[in-house]
Amino acid sequence: MTSPASALVICTRRIGDVLLATPVMRSLAQSWPGIAVDALVFEGTESILAANQDLRDVLTIPERPSAGEHVALFARIWRRYDLALSLLPGDRPTVYAFAAGRRRVGTLVDEPKSGWKRRLLHAWAPFDNLDTHTVLMNLRVAELAGATPVARVAAAWSPEDVLRVMSLAPAPRGDMPFALLHLFPMFPYKQWRADGWIALAGWLADQGIVSVLTGGPGKEERAYAGTLIPRLPPGTVNLVGQLSLPQVAFLASQAQVYVGTDTVVTHLAAAVGAPVVALYGPSNPVKWGPWPRGHGGANPFQRIGSRTVGNVTLVQGIANCVPCLQEGCERHVRSLSDCLQQMPASRVIEAVQRALPGSTG
Repeated sequence: MTSPASALVICTRRIGDVLLATPVMRSLAQSWPGIAVDALVFEGTESILAANQDLRDVLTIPERPSAGEHVALFARIWRRYDLALSLLPGDRPTVYAFAAGRRRVGTLVDEPKSGWKRRLLHAWAPFDNLDTHTVLMNLRVAELAGATPVARVAAAWSPEDVLRVMSLAPAPRGDMPFALLHLFPMFPYKQWRADGWIALAGWLADQGIVSVLTGGPGKEERAYAGTLIPRLPPGTVNLVGQLSLPQVAFLASQAQVYVGTDTVVTHLAAAVGAPVVALYGPSNPVKWGPWPRGHGGANPFQRIGSRTVGNVTLVQGIANCVPCLQEGCERHVRSLSDCLQQMPASRVIEAVQRALPGSTG
């Protein structure tokens, strides 16, 4: 295959999916030096790609676009790229790839009703939503395109991001060791209970480690952190809603340990090499476990059981139904998951103790 001069990587889904698409972008950039790589993502997810050195441009489309917005996108991308890669098996990303690329590769569910989408692609990989990690699934598409796979999730920040973090918190300046705690995932069904965070922060304080809280700008996240602050040790730093994702990535790179649930920030912390303790309940660790920095080309985690791989310790809830692969015990994103709500703080503290630099395990 002639080396492509341009490529479009299509990942129109949640922000965590976009982050886990960055190994494809890195694979293209390293396989064909000088290639111009663009990404097409949903509006509101593009911030995870800020400062990404493998990209020329990031295009966005609303999650529910109007007819006019679709027309404008198609006019912008029509046969503009030598190569288009769809990392999702849905109708829209496949059609976007057809519109954008002179050569198109993607992933599809291997079933009869996908026949029309197969005709839009030159090559496709069967989509595995159960037994193959998202990073590896994405890299299969990169391989179909002729790229050499690079299994590294990319997290980047600018000098301005560093200055912003330094202006808000003394810990990253080296004045004190700190742990980065991401208290509140986007969806409650991935949430650990409040008294667990309180017990963990108290234990960290006893070790001389300051807790730094991170989170998004939403009212619910800010309110949750606000209710916990009076119950956390003096000196706890609350940065919830104050940092961009690249700034959080830099902050995580300076932390002695990071603790969080199944959320994009946990994947960011793993990508920058921080010692990560990830609390998992209903989510499938095979598919969605944090990708350890420097990990090779195999699933890092099993479906059942806690495990440490590289810089990531995954602590899984204990119940016969774990992981149920459902959205909470009431089967909707606003419900809670008993396997996380009942996870004892002692298990998390033990994992944090082992993960801290200098630990003998």
